[in-house]
Amino acid sequence: MDASFSRRKLVTPAELKALNTRSNLWGAVQMASHLGAIVLAGYLHSLALGTAWVWLTGCVLGVLLNFLYAAQHELSHATVFATRGLNVLFGRLIGFVMIFPRDYDQVMHFAHHTHTQDWEKDGELVRAPYTLTTYLLWLSGVTYWRNRIFGVIRRARGVIIEPFIRTEEEAKIIFESRVHLALYAAIFLVSIAMNSWAALSFWLLPMLLTKPVHQLQNTIEHLGLSHENDILKNTRSTRTNALMRWLCWQMPYHTAHHVFPSVPFWKLRQLNAKIEAQAGPVHRMGWIEFQIEVIKRFAQKDESQWPMDEVWIVPRSAGRPLRVEA
Repeated sequence: MDASFSRRKLVTPAELKALNTRSNLWGAVQMASHLGAIVLAGYLHSLALGTAWVWLTGCVLGVLLNFLYAAQHELSHATVFATRGLNVLFGRLIGFVMIFPRDYDQVMHFAHHTHTQDWEKDGELVRAPYTLTTYLLWLSGVTYWRNRIFGVIRRARGVIIEPFIRTEEEAKIIFESRVHLALYAAIFLVSIAMNSWAALSFWLLPMLLTKPVHQLQNTIEHLGLSHENDILKNTRSTRTNALMRWLCWQMPYHTAHHVFPSVPFWKLRQLNAKIEAQAGPVHRMGWIEFQIEVIKRFAQKDESQWPMDEVWIVPRSAGRPLRVEA
């Protein structure tokens, strides 16, 4: 991953070595707390079925399920646990729950880190420029779930169209998609046989309907920033509270994560402080603040008409971050 600034000026080799240290304990605490919250929300949801409270418990459960992607993201980086096999195991399990197969997500996400904001190579940017309509559809989750579900089906059929998937990676991604579809079909058949709505009530419906909440984090990290090869210009952190940082597995420190993706999630706050001490404040906005600004911009003109080499979504009163010279 190249960048037009020198990381050596941000942290020393000794500091980076310490920051890169993995921990089974910290990973287990975060994983257990997130999964425990899902179990508790699921229990409360079961008590609320048939009452008006089901909307509240379903919302909480769905948000917790959607933000499991933060765990999957970290597991793909192998930064949750010091034991590599645990990262793979939990990554596959959570990828199944998220309808987002682990191997595919890892390949796509690594392309995103390697080619951040490159329209033709960034695995998370291979799309048409947003219009106001297409952005709102993505924010709502409608086109997000369409892409995820039909993408798994297409790849299970052996059809690979993603430019970031190398030829030697196709077989494992196709196999993974077929395993997922087979297991989803098994759950469907068992649900029919047992006349059970559990999969819908405690998994699919809460997760599908609360996706817009998770999209607040998904859309803020790079949209409206420069497409230059400079992480301090093409990546944005999020201004939020401690609860949401826990829910996002510290990904609101997103610029720090992109500067050194090997640093575990629980050390990103420390890394962010070191970066800002050397380079000045990174781009940072609040979720709602960002959505208001980006919708205003798209009401004026679509994404392709905004400058590619400039930052065009910033807080009205914020200064620009300093650039670190190579």
